[in-house]
Amino acid sequence: MFVKDFMLMSFEKPIQILVAEDDEDDKLLILKAFERTLPKEKVTCVDDGEALLKYLKRIAPYNDLLKYPRPDIILLDLNMPRVGGKEALAEIKSCEDLKSIPVIIFTTSSNVDDIQITYKMGSSSFITKPGSFEELVKVTEEIENYWSKTVLLPD
Repeated sequence: MFVKDFMLMSFEKPIQILVAEDDEDDKLLILKAFERTLPKEKVTCVDDGEALLKYLKRIAPYNDLLKYPRPDIILLDLNMPRVGGKEALAEIKSCEDLKSIPVIIFTTSSNVDDIQITYKMGSSSFITKPGSFEELVKVTEEIENYWSKTVLLPD
């Protein structure tokens, strides 16, 4: 295969994103930002780490695979009630059926310790939430482009 033939191939595939975010305003902004690049049904939100783990493990009310499909990537806030982001990340990466799902830490924190710890725990990326909606749109476009057009994800 020649390079130009390779360049013409499209690896683009619609991705399913699961967002774990407890702040209703942030959740709404994230959904609106992703609407610019992804169909609405490709982004699902849960309210905290406990709901995230129930969703991933197919525990009610998340046991309908058609309504709650397995995510291709997870956007995970760190500071959430019940089960925090670090605890949820640890659980995901310790579970054989879930550990291949890329987890992007998406948080207000820019703390060096949080960055170091979450990468050591197996996160794929660490993004500090931007300060404006337009910056958020750019970040969500980058996420969508990278994860659906550049990399190959596991089935």
